[in-house]
Amino acid sequence: MRVLIVEDEPFMAEAIRDGLRLEAIAADIAGDGGTAMELLGVNAYDIAVLDRDIPGPSGDEIAQHIVASGNGMPILMLTAADRLDDKVTGFELGADDYLTKPFEIQELALRLRALDRRRAHNRPPVREIAGLRLDAFRREVFRDGRYVALTRKQFAVLEVLVAAEGGVVSAEELLERAWDANADPFTNAVRITVSALRKRLGEPWVIATVPGVGYRIDTASGNGTENGH
Repeated sequence: MRVLIVEDEPFMAEAIRDGLRLEAIAADIAGDGGTAMELLGVNAYDIAVLDRDIPGPSGDEIAQHIVASGNGMPILMLTAADRLDDKVTGFELGADDYLTKPFEIQELALRLRALDRRRAHNRPPVREIAGLRLDAFRREVFRDGRYVALTRKQFAVLEVLVAAEGGVVSAEELLERAWDANADPFTNAVRITVSALRKRLGEPWVIATVPGVGYRIDTASGNGTENGH
């Protein structure tokens, strides 16, 4: 999952980004409305986390822009405005959830995963495919009943592949969904992470490489090949 954090307090924004990274959620930061609009125009985000009181355009205006775009991106408003009428206004502007400061990162991560699940046609938090069982909330993975310990980045990559339900996911999409804007588009991090993930999951390989295209979960035989690692 990749989210956009729109927050004008640098320390708060960085703390949220770093905290979400520990929850295997990639995040970009926009410190003002103009930067937020630019990032929304060039990147595909799963969710927008908006502080309402930011240098223009305001968080409210950004929410209206997202709703008007019709792309269905969920909005979580994250603000110190905790009065009931503030919350009502936020929801009227198109917010899907509303969290007031101060808050715990774990609660924010849970709310983001709930919004992401709701967006994807109410998919369950636990997904099973090709002998894999992935629990997004507990961040646990089992293969044929065996617990598999993964790094945060390996889990994030596997989550994207499992969500594709056997469809091919390009390296570019994995980089976009599991890393943040600071990732080098020419890096071999995706290949290295997928190779390490494949080995963690064990043989027979369940992640297949589609040469020149990307990667997918092998739902037919669970016998994906390395094809150049």
